[in-house]
This record gives sequence, C-alpha cells and structure tokens, in this order.
Amino acid sequence: MSRVEIINDGGYRADGRKARELRSITIELSPHPTADGSATVSHGLTTVNVCVFGPREAKNRSQTMHDKALINVEISEAAFSSSERRKRGRNDKRTLEFAASIRATFEPVVQVSLYPRSEIDIFVQVLQQDGGVLQAAINAATLALIDAGIALTDYVCACTAACIDTTGLLDLTNTEESDLPNLTLAVLPRSKRVTLVTMETRLHVERFDQIFKLALLAGDILHERMRAAVRERTGKLIQSMAVGGIVPVGENKEAPGDVEMYNPS
Repeated sequence: MSRVEIINDGGYRADGRKARELRSITIELSPHPTADGSATVSHGLTTVNVCVFGPREAKNRSQTMHDKALINVEISEAAFSSSERRKRGRNDKRTLEFAASIRATFEPVVQVSLYPRSEIDIFVQVLQQDGGVLQAAINAATLALIDAGIALTDYVCACTAACIDTTGLLDLTNTEESDLPNLTLAVLPRSKRVTLVTMETRLHVERFDQIFKLALLAGDILHERMRAAVRERTGKLIQSMAVGGIVPVGENKEAPGDVEMYNPS
C-alpha cells in the first residue's frame, strides 16, 4: 500500500495529471555553443543538460578501437538538484550504473563504424530531480547527438511507467517512483525496437506487459516533440545561412502543456 495518495477518487495524480498523462516537456537545442552538440530537456520539474564532444581523437590510445568509435558517458549532479544531503560523486555506484545504462542505450544506435579510431564523449549534468532522471538524460542525449551531427539509426525516446492496482501511470514523479514498482523504457520509434529496460523493483508479469506497452506508446508522443524541436532548429539554421546571419543560442524552446495518453481501443 502506498504511503501517499497516488491517484485521488477523481482519477487525478498529486500534480494534477491523469494516470496516462505526460508532464510538460521543454526542449532547448544548442544551449552550449562550445560543445559539438548540446541539449537541455525538462520533463516537469526534472531538468537534464547534455553536452556531446566528438567524434574526436581518443585520449587513451590503449582503448582506441580501429574499426569504430568508443562512447564515453560521464554523469554529474548539481549540488542543488535534489533534496538529498549526500552528494553523489562520479565514482558513486549508482552514478556509474546510470552512466553504464546510457552507454548501453546508445552503443547499438550510434553508427560507430563511421568513426573509427575516435571517441564520442557524452557529458550529462542533472540540474533538477523530480523523477524520470534517466528518461530525461536519454532524451537529452539523443538530441545532443543529433545536434552534434552524429549519425544515429533512429531517435531514442525514453519514458518511465508504473502500475497502481490495475491502473498504468506514465512519466513518474519522484514520489511515484519511490512508492510504486516501475520501469524505464527506451525505444526506437520507427522500428519499435527496445534498446533499454531498467527495473529496480519486482513487477508481476501481467503488470509488466501492461506498462511496457504503455511506455512504448509514450515513446511515440515524445518522438514527435523531439522531432519538432529538431525541425525548428534546422529551419532556423537554414534561414540563418540564407541571410548570412547567426542563430541565437537558446531560441528554439518547445514547451507544450501536459499530454494525455490513452490506451488504444
């Protein structure tokens, strides 16, 4: 039994959303012009910034692979990002697992064979935490890699999902993640191939199937929002090239309201 009321009698969650409603998403491309690619993504109150450098010559020659690029992922958390007093270092076990999950997500998606004897560095900074940090990091990393011009086989779109009784929930807050068995799923929208599923709690197989399918559908909505942000940024770049101007950094923010997700009939 949950310690707090996740859904009230009216069918609304603590933040005013319905069960299958996504939080508002804000996307900013190229906020850091010194990086080869960068993106800041907010899902509700969770905000993650990702900077990508590369492909570039590998720093450690012993790790250089002659037929493909090496992907490195490094995680940092802003001191003010959460209410936890304990600050996680780069060698913290959870931080290392977080980085490994992101690396495993993108290794099959980045066309590493196009960049032999090089490395691609993905730097993730968690600015604010209110649930769904991994999903925000994956979505921001996808956009930062695209911003860097690195070839991907597809977008990677991630979302959290959980189940309370028989009701599926999407895009969880920190309280919901703490109180409910949940998963984070990363999907390639075009092929519907899943590149990552993580679970930290046990989940009955029937409930797993239910929220797995729900998270797949959420990936389609996130894909549209991410594509729209990339198209807007690309349009501004083309317009800037046509007139010989410069695209101001941070002008391509996409901040739609909450999005409701329904089960298909």
